[in-house]
Amino acid sequence: MATYKEKVGTAVQNIAGEDGAVAGQLWYDSSDSEFKYKYQAYGNAWSSGGNMNTARQALGNAGTQTAALGFGGSTDPPFTRVAITEQYDGSSWTEVNDLNTARDEGGSNGTQTSALFFGGFNPGALAVTESWNGTNWTEVNDLNSARSRLAGAGADNTSALAIGGDNPAGGGSSSEYFNQTELWNGTNWTEVNNLNTARRFLAGAGTATAALAFGGGAAPADLLTESWNGSNWTPVADMNTARNSLAGAGTSTAALAFGGTVPPFTGATESWDGSQWTETSDLTAARSFLGGAGTSTTAVAFGGTFNPPARTAFTEEWNAGVNLGAWYTGGTMNSARRSLGGAGTQTAALTFGGGQPQASLGALTESYNGTAWAEVNDLNQTRLRLTGCGADNTAALAVSGEVPPGVSAVVESWNGYVWTEVNDVNTARQDANAEGTNTAALFFGGRAPTVPVAAYDNTELWNGTNWTEVNDLNKAKAVIAGSGTSTAALCFGGFTPPSNTIIGETELWNGTNWTEVNDLGTKRYGLGGAGTSTAALAFGGNAPPQTGATESWNGTHWSNVGNLNTARELLAGDGTSTLALAFGGTPPQTGATEEWDGTGLITKTITTTTD
Repeated sequence: MATYKEKVGTAVQNIAGEDGAVAGQLWYDSSDSEFKYKYQAYGNAWSSGGNMNTARQALGNAGTQTAALGFGGSTDPPFTRVAITEQYDGSSWTEVNDLNTARDEGGSNGTQTSALFFGGFNPGALAVTESWNGTNWTEVNDLNSARSRLAGAGADNTSALAIGGDNPAGGGSSSEYFNQTELWNGTNWTEVNNLNTARRFLAGAGTATAALAFGGGAAPADLLTESWNGSNWTPVADMNTARNSLAGAGTSTAALAFGGTVPPFTGATESWDGSQWTETSDLTAARSFLGGAGTSTTAVAFGGTFNPPARTAFTEEWNAGVNLGAWYTGGTMNSARRSLGGAGTQTAALTFGGGQPQASLGALTESYNGTAWAEVNDLNQTRLRLTGCGADNTAALAVSGEVPPGVSAVVESWNGYVWTEVNDVNTARQDANAEGTNTAALFFGGRAPTVPVAAYDNTELWNGTNWTEVNDLNKAKAVIAGSGTSTAALCFGGFTPPSNTIIGETELWNGTNWTEVNDLGTKRYGLGGAGTSTAALAFGGNAPPQTGATESWNGTHWSNVGNLNTARELLAGDGTSTLALAFGGTPPQTGATEEWDGTGLITKTITTTTD
């Protein structure tokens, strides 16, 4: 094959290293007569962690991503202030000894074994300071100025800054906002030079001699950032998103700001490099009054409140420089449709049934070879809201589904040429999920087409001949997705009738029982799934609105990766966590197909330079 220079007469511009890339592969694409370069790109992402034991907001925080501490805060109405302390090991939270004084909206700093909590509210502003030694909290000398809604910075319980805040006893007017800064030397608080701008609900990062104070404000939110050099505060570059009640992590030269109230609540995340803030990947769950700990590259966000107000125990972990992967356009289906079934791999897939539109049921079957879809023999029964599974486009099952005004228990098996009816499922349902092969499958969840809607927690096991009822899901749910096999599967997302609450719950099947594991970052229904029980992909769905959000499961946590190019719900998917396929969906009704490259290989057309 001709070299690039022989073909176009110029040298190749070296783009290895661009956009966080590593060296890749150069090739000539004859389809559009262009030389192209494929490289592996990296980015920043939040992933789901283990939930706290007690959902709460406005809590204190200290530590790192794998050794964090959360303490105090307030629970759901009637806003009970708590003294509960929990520590995080990177996977789960464990309750340890309580604070002596229950409160929220205090300042905090330190590590999991050496922390400080000062000020706060319960009721009225407090000056109380408590020191944590890794086992117990001990009351030490008070702040000079009682206040709440302040920020903290400092390495441990011997050295800290108390920054800003307010005393809302007189109604919370701007005259009660503090610009005071106090310095802790391990024994006493001493007033030092003030912030340039008085404010509350701000965040802090760094140490007692090199700190950063950002966000917060008087009314209602602020962009301001100030840098502390051990003696004075100096205004530096503003944040991109004005907000209060946010969290922070890191140092004075490498910090992270996340969450808060704009209003409304936000998941905005910004990275500080010592001179400016840069917008980066958002939290998966927008929230305010949350806790945060760690560094600018490995942080953890926990607790807080959602909008509408609901205290949360949700935990997310931040990692910079992770493989985000990418979706690429594949061959379009011959018939656009939604609520369809799917089976197979990225290069050997099958789709069947579905709505075109909802009132028109489908028996259509199409086979994908990695490039294009071809129509093959139809299902025997037309239906939508069905599910399916199978190893490839030569061996699959089409299971149950909707045949208005009811549901069907019919199961059909595909041999690569025709569909054959086999034994029915025990419980007919729609919007369920199936995983496995045409000889060993698992069928779970779903709903009846009644009003109000009734959901199922039923699980059935297929041995190639018959369906047998086995242990139920922990929660009845419908319009779900899944991944895996008949002996090791995941169920994730969906909604729970009759309230139709959208959920992010994930359950793991071990061949005998379902166990609840870590949630999706984005709650949604009508999503697609691919992969195994230890390496899965969740994509698309309705959050609401329709989303292209994609998350990768590593056997413990979900992580945000590259979004679908077309946001949609009621789509189908198959393949692996690194090579998956997403097809169909709505709105509008589509036959669009996207191929996932989880290796993170990004294709770019080469530009040239002259010799």
